Amino acid sequence: MEHDLLSSWVGVSALSIFIVAYLFVMVEEYTKFRKSKPVLLAAGLLWLFVAIGVQGTPAAAEVHEHFRHTFLEYAEILLFLMVAMSYINVLEERRVFAALRSYLVRSGWSYRKLFWLTGTLAFFISPVADNLTTALLMGAVVVAVGGAYSKFIALSCINVVVAANAGGAFSPFGDITTLMVWQKGVVKFSEFFALFVPSLVVWFVPALIMSRFVSTEPTTAGEGEAAVSMKLGAKRMMLLFLLTIVTAVLGHNFLHMPPVYGMLFGLGYMKVFGYYLKIRSTEDGPFDVMHHVQRIEWDTLLFFYGIIMCVGALGYIGYLAELSQFAYGELDHTVANVGVGILSAIIDNIPIMFAVLSMNPEMSHGQWLLVTLTAGVGGSLLSIGSAAGVALMGAAHGHYTFFSHLRWTPVIALGYGLGIWVHLVLNAHLF
Repeated sequence: MEHDLLSSWVGVSALSIFIVAYLFVMVEEYTKFRKSKPVLLAAGLLWLFVAIGVQGTPAAAEVHEHFRHTFLEYAEILLFLMVAMSYINVLEERRVFAALRSYLVRSGWSYRKLFWLTGTLAFFISPVADNLTTALLMGAVVVAVGGAYSKFIALSCINVVVAANAGGAFSPFGDITTLMVWQKGVVKFSEFFALFVPSLVVWFVPALIMSRFVSTEPTTAGEGEAAVSMKLGAKRMMLLFLLTIVTAVLGHNFLHMPPVYGMLFGLGYMKVFGYYLKIRSTEDGPFDVMHHVQRIEWDTLLFFYGIIMCVGALGYIGYLAELSQFAYGELDHTVANVGVGILSAIIDNIPIMFAVLSMNPEMSHGQWLLVTLTAGVGGSLLSIGSAAGVALMGAAHGHYTFFSHLRWTPVIALGYGLGIWVHLVLNAHLF
């Protein structure tokens, strides 16, 4: 049935609509057109055409089940991210990130030391928080410290983007692509750590080269800035976030429950402790957990819905089977997976990784880890290749731009290539 649709008006129309919708997403920064709108409309039209195309055939019931299966995959991602984003919002409201930023700005350390420190923190924070939040936090420090030192801001933003993306590649909590791989059951939680050293190389090599062009003079931007204190319950809320992650991991590894089970369990931790804060806090206005749930990036989550459902429809039509035959049938798996990373610098890595998972090609475990690595870090090659890069172009407007990042793309590509080589050598037993 898929090949019948592939060569029919349904297949041609569906692919055309998806391409047009994604073009709108890619120019979102310039049109101010929220990225969820075109893909939501495209998802509805694609499934409408598919449903019309199979009416009166035995495949009608099959389409229904395929839609439900794809939607369930999205629902698990949605609820997982909803809890994670809510915790990040609460930690921000409890002034955890503001306190860290204040400490770094007031430190008086040299520009080069702060270059390394912000990169290191981005690499190790992004596996727990997401790479976008991490990049914005470290970017705020870089802009505050840099002042008029534009070169420091540009190099440090590049460093933060590469570090945040690399750090997110060896943890299911660091990036949407790694989360999808974990939730699909392709890679176990503990197995992601095989990517730690390759991810470290991807970040460290470009950082080492770029750091030579950063001044060793001490910073002065933090002189006179007041210290920021965390609010009541901030440290305990951090512990509850960690406990939520542990619950999700243990529940998945030992009870074989989906990761979203542990995350929603963790939302219960937050709500119970939130009630304690509500009755104990003397601050203006009562603490309300649901307020922070409402503040999550709903446009981003709806964008994920549109993308996942669009890719699911294209998969049913047969496009993914054709693509899989070319990429994983005619090309070497390593070449194909390296290409996935390069492509993710131009096209968002979420639809690319979901497409790979939907294809489900027969690959060794080492190859699945390789595509997880490349999809996670490949977006660092261009400033527009990841959410972290796009966000920092806005936060450091005029200092960190597409072309300032592009000048260092060869250096980033060196780290990308060496990271892949290290994975092929270090984890050769997995291939």
